[in-house]
This record gives sequence, C-alpha cells and structure tokens, in this order.
Amino acid sequence: QVQLVESGGGLVQAGGSLRLSCVASGRTLSTYAMGWFRQAPGKEREFVARVSSSGGSTYYADSVKGRFTISRDNANNTVFLQMNSLKPEDTAVYYCATARYNYRTTQISTYGNWGQGTQVTVSS
Repeated sequence: QVQLVESGGGLVQAGGSLRLSCVASGRTLSTYAMGWFRQAPGKEREFVARVSSSGGSTYYADSVKGRFTISRDNANNTVFLQMNSLKPEDTAVYYCATARYNYRTTQISTYGNWGQGTQVTVSS
C-alpha cells in the first residue's frame, strides 16, 4: 500500500508560480506512473498531468500545457508539479495518485492511492 502526501499549495497572485510535491511512503514509487489531478469548488476532479515511471514521458491537459511541468525523483520517492503563469481558473485542490496501468490515461478510475490534496488559490 502506498500513502501519498501532497504539499506546496498556497495563495499566489495571477502570473505567479508554485511547486507542488507529492511524497510517497510504504512502497517505492519507481514502478508507478503518476498523475496530478485537481478539483475546483462545485466541479468534478479533472486530469492535469501524468509522468511515466521512469520520468521519460509526460502528458498534460490542454489547459495547463506550456505552463505546468510534471517531474519525479524516484530516489526520494517524490513527484513534483511546477506551476508557472498561474491563472485564477487554476484555483483548486490538487491531488496526486498512482496509475493503475502502464498505458497513458487521463481517467480518474485508472488511478489510485489518492493523497489528501493541497489547496492552490490564485488571486486576480
């Protein structure tokens, strides 16, 4: 069983940056592809980014492409989400999760071991 803990969220002005971290315990992350998702108030949870188990392949939602970067440090069991040029519409609780399958997918049902989330608020 993997336990995931997200951190790094906070309040930032539009155009600013934040770096989220997702630290795992209980099991090594190196065998899992990982994903970041977010959920805004009153909205469904949505896919943000995915990184392969090695870190060599990444995939992004169109809404964050060119602004967000997902990466990982398998030696330290950590996955990151660097968020630049933040917009008010990026405001949400951000979650990390392990992918159940090796193929690229954005569906929530194909991810598990969800963390508790970290709040990101972008003011205009």
